[in-house]
Amino acid sequence: MHQSETSKDWKWQIANQISTRDQLDAYIDLTDSERAAFDEKIPLSFAITPHYAGLLKHAALRSTVIPTGYENHVGTGELADPLGEEDHRATPYLIHTYPDKVLFLATSFCSTYCRYCTRSRMVGKPSENAFTFEESFRYIEQHTEIRDVLFSGGDPLTMTDSVLDELLTRIRSIPHIRMVRIGSKVPAVLPMRITDELCAILRRHKVWLSLHFIHAAELSPETEAACRKLSDHGIGMVSQTVLLKGINDNSQTLTDLFYGLLEMNVKPYYLLQCDPVRGSAHFRTSVEKGIELIRSLHGNISGLAVPQYVIDAPGGGGKVPITGIEQIRREGDDVLFINYEGKEYRYPDPKNEL
Repeated sequence: MHQSETSKDWKWQIANQISTRDQLDAYIDLTDSERAAFDEKIPLSFAITPHYAGLLKHAALRSTVIPTGYENHVGTGELADPLGEEDHRATPYLIHTYPDKVLFLATSFCSTYCRYCTRSRMVGKPSENAFTFEESFRYIEQHTEIRDVLFSGGDPLTMTDSVLDELLTRIRSIPHIRMVRIGSKVPAVLPMRITDELCAILRRHKVWLSLHFIHAAELSPETEAACRKLSDHGIGMVSQTVLLKGINDNSQTLTDLFYGLLEMNVKPYYLLQCDPVRGSAHFRTSVEKGIELIRSLHGNISGLAVPQYVIDAPGGGGKVPITGIEQIRREGDDVLFINYEGKEYRYPDPKNEL
């Protein structure tokens, strides 16, 4: 579809978010199975921006944002809260899993919802919290061991400049906070949000961006321009890529993505094993496949282009870098591995599922 001047405005993109099957019909021809999925109860909210809808002729992208019946299949070991975040909730908006880091869930809204989302239990749903952020800021002030705050959600870059500036000003007023990060997929799905005004706010508060990209098909001219603008403003960027079956689980696809990111001054940081959230079995590769892929990249592409392959230990054990098969052992339908505390965790990795 032709992109008008109006559609280049980020607020227009959000106001015209595609959230129904009929709206989606205007952009792509749905398959019978995709069409049928909208008649079922979809566990995760559905919405995409018009910008991202324009990229969905690429099969790898459409399968990550259009619902399918697989989402209602609860596979072995899958959980609504696979990372045990609720067990580490310190305040209504804070998850405190690592000693020196907190996750600040600033919003439950995303402009585009990924079907494999770890927080499908909460994103896109009205917040039940009638609390202000002040309790969370006070908690951080009282816990001087906290040095690193990651704002996530939802996608914090969908918040207005004034709200974001206020949040960042408040967190930067706490003397022991040394690192402030924002997790976002906005440059891929809503690149027009990256304005000079937003960049100035991020630069002023010395924010690092942890960006979510899964395929080189996302690196549109608009996305490239957005990342170059961020880089020109001196904003540090790293990427997190979820390893997804049939979408990016081959060396060439990952190589194309990681080199494409480097060319936009985004450092590939994590290649994440897909979290075992409910209804995600069709997205998850085996752990052995992940190890094989990361080994195929080492020595064959620039070291700068190689991320760490990690499993986020189910239950709240944190991210565990996996470098070789010797780190894991199999027990039935699970693989077991040791986290940074020396504790053993298990990840569901059934041999014959889907």
